[in-house]
Amino acid sequence: MRPEPEATTKLRLVGELAVLRSKTMEDAEADYSWRVDSELAALDATRPVTLTFTEYMRYHRDDVNYPSPWSVRMAIDTLDGHHIGNCMYYDINAEKSQCELGIMIGDRAYWSKGYGTDVIKVALAHIFTATNLERVYLHTLTSNFRAQKSFAKAGFIAVHKVKRDGYEFVFMEIWRKQWTANSAKLARSTSADVSAATAPTPSVSRAETDPLLGS
Repeated sequence: MRPEPEATTKLRLVGELAVLRSKTMEDAEADYSWRVDSELAALDATRPVTLTFTEYMRYHRDDVNYPSPWSVRMAIDTLDGHHIGNCMYYDINAEKSQCELGIMIGDRAYWSKGYGTDVIKVALAHIFTATNLERVYLHTLTSNFRAQKSFAKAGFIAVHKVKRDGYEFVFMEIWRKQWTANSAKLARSTSADVSAATAPTPSVSRAETDPLLGS
């Protein structure tokens, strides 16, 4: 059997909870199980994949080995290497300096545990430090409150609602200048917390803190 060609670009971005990395052929089985899942498809306003696994593998192989210049697909792993979902930024438009972001945590055991927000933060940090793009936007279903909350925590701002193909979405965006300001604010807050934690504790007599021992 002829070995599969290797993709030339390798990404590995580490967050507090998750790792974003380049897709591999080994992701196919988990990816397929998520793509045929009707509940996950509904959350993404799509239909479940009806391809057989063999048919799906042909598409997956092309995605891994011949990546599009207009999209970057990444796998989401836990810190110990368990594959739990996927993230991508796509419709990359250099002229408009923007792209759209998408994320899916396919493994339900990792829902509502902060992984989504962590992944979004890591992806934005990569986009705004490794590319010249100025804006990242996304569409999420108006009924998907969990996703909206996660995007907002990462800095996205809801702009307006959009109706498309019978679905209603919340259009959210974040600009480089907003991300930079948020990052600077977080850095100052972290620095202040560290300073407070390492500052010497003033000496206080027991009589000053215990009302029963006062004068």
